[in-house]
Amino acid sequence: MDITPELKERAQALHRNCFVADAHYDLLNLLAAKRLEGERTDVFRTDYLEKIRAGGVDLLISSIFIDDRHVPEMALRRALDQIACMHEELAQCPDLVLCRSVGEIRAARAAGKIALLLSFEGAEPLGNDLNLLRVFYELGVRGIGIAWSRRNYAADGCFFQPRREGRKGGLTDFGARLADEAERLGMYLDVSHLNDEGFWDLCSLTKRPFIASHSNCRALTPVARNLTDEQIAALAQRSGVMGMNACSDFVRLDANGAGRADPDELAAHGAHVKKVAGAEHLCFGFDFCDEFRIGNGREPKDAVPFYDESWRLTAGLLARGFSEDEVRGVLGENLLNFLERTIG
Repeated sequence: MDITPELKERAQALHRNCFVADAHYDLLNLLAAKRLEGERTDVFRTDYLEKIRAGGVDLLISSIFIDDRHVPEMALRRALDQIACMHEELAQCPDLVLCRSVGEIRAARAAGKIALLLSFEGAEPLGNDLNLLRVFYELGVRGIGIAWSRRNYAADGCFFQPRREGRKGGLTDFGARLADEAERLGMYLDVSHLNDEGFWDLCSLTKRPFIASHSNCRALTPVARNLTDEQIAALAQRSGVMGMNACSDFVRLDANGAGRADPDELAAHGAHVKKVAGAEHLCFGFDFCDEFRIGNGREPKDAVPFYDESWRLTAGLLARGFSEDEVRGVLGENLLNFLERTIG
């Protein structure tokens, strides 16, 4: 898509003037890796702040993600290490502030700061001890993705690509109790990475709105990590939201053979969500992972390189007929409204 100067200015103006949020970023894992393994400090301010500011970002929801090599024995310790590293970073960068409610998020923006909200990407740090959920709630965690792309005590995740496996399961009895306790505490549930069986179990066993923080549309790119139209409609019926994922593997099927997808192709997924459920159920959920890929010698795959280029996706939405009011919702207001309905 050719972006005219006028379209570029409209998109960038929206990023300057609107509330901008991302429902999923692996920030804590990145900070911990650089601090613990690279013996560095002041990572957020030196490596990320400028580009995040350039994107007009007001809220980052950071996952607490545990790498395979730390599961299961080190999952709890690694999660606590990530939170400890985060607090060290907060002390060194007053631009970033940990928030536990929508009121605190709004106050952070009014003070010119970037709000940080915490969520689990997989319940591995809990093991099978439900009491630990309250501990993490008190530490500031407000969202819980029940599974990543592997099996844990709570549920089965869905793999990125088909692989040889046994019979799939949905939510376990522990997973059902975990969902109940999360809703009781005032935490939101996240179905990204949950398999289809678990998705429908969660729909039948819970009552509150839920999120797919970083998932695209299976109708456009038929991989298990994306949601079917039926699932998108079910999420919308529960007043949930869905974050557009920048990973090319979930944007187009031929991404491996034809380079990375572009922002307009990602915008096509946004347009499909609008058609199926309405633009009010759409948000950003970029899941930027190129930093991990490049560090491991792999090719970059994010359709949107980083926050300073996120206006390109906004331009793609405008070019596909989204009104500025609809785009304002996608940029952040839809996610903020969801948080008001769940964490308060």
